[in-house]
Amino acid sequence: MRKENVWLVIPAYNEEANIKTVVEQWYPIVEKIGPDSRMLVINDGSKDRTQKKLLELQKKYPQLLVEEKENGGHGAAVRYGYDVALRAGAEYIFQTDSDGQTLPSEFWQLWMRRSKCGLLIGHRSQRQDGWQRVIVTKVLKLVLRITFGCWVKDANTPFRLMHRDQLEKVLKEIPQGHSLTNVLVSVVYTKRGYGVTYFPITFRPRQGGKNSINMKRIVKIGIHAFEDFSKLGKTLGKK
Repeated sequence: MRKENVWLVIPAYNEEANIKTVVEQWYPIVEKIGPDSRMLVINDGSKDRTQKKLLELQKKYPQLLVEEKENGGHGAAVRYGYDVALRAGAEYIFQTDSDGQTLPSEFWQLWMRRSKCGLLIGHRSQRQDGWQRVIVTKVLKLVLRITFGCWVKDANTPFRLMHRDQLEKVLKEIPQGHSLTNVLVSVVYTKRGYGVTYFPITFRPRQGGKNSINMKRIVKIGIHAFEDFSKLGKTLGKK
């Protein structure tokens, strides 16, 4: 009988300042869960030494996999990682980011309840990444309510555990390469009644390097996302 496995999907873009620490902190989880588990880092076209550091880390951590792709943004990188993990036979998929804002110790509260999947998702109740991001999250919640007719507590948080059976169904409803893949994942789980359970998590400031997203870019993404959501809202509402 095959033991359970989990694949940690971590997108990375220009994270040379953080990637070593993030891998070292999160890797013990895949080791503990078992030899079929993997840490999968998606290098989304980084222009710094992220790839070099990842290749060096692979020599030390045999369950670390690295996929390098052309830059397509966070949403596309996340989707790429989900697809790779599912094709490789991942049973559970957990996604977090490479900026060091989440705590590996808080993973276990989700893992202990994995039989509830659905979508087990971290709600950023202790948030330390700035008031601007908090406002963006509140506005996003309102936009999702208007366009999709559902309430999603924390749609874009990079701390989520899913079982492959439901995730495969959910991804069929989401366009490839979408800039806000995780937001749409949260919406589809909610609208389809697959079950969404929230767990409070700590969300620290970025632990190193520079944030590639500024307010100007957030506004641009937001306008484009609202247009997409309006179209997708009609499609999802029909199913």
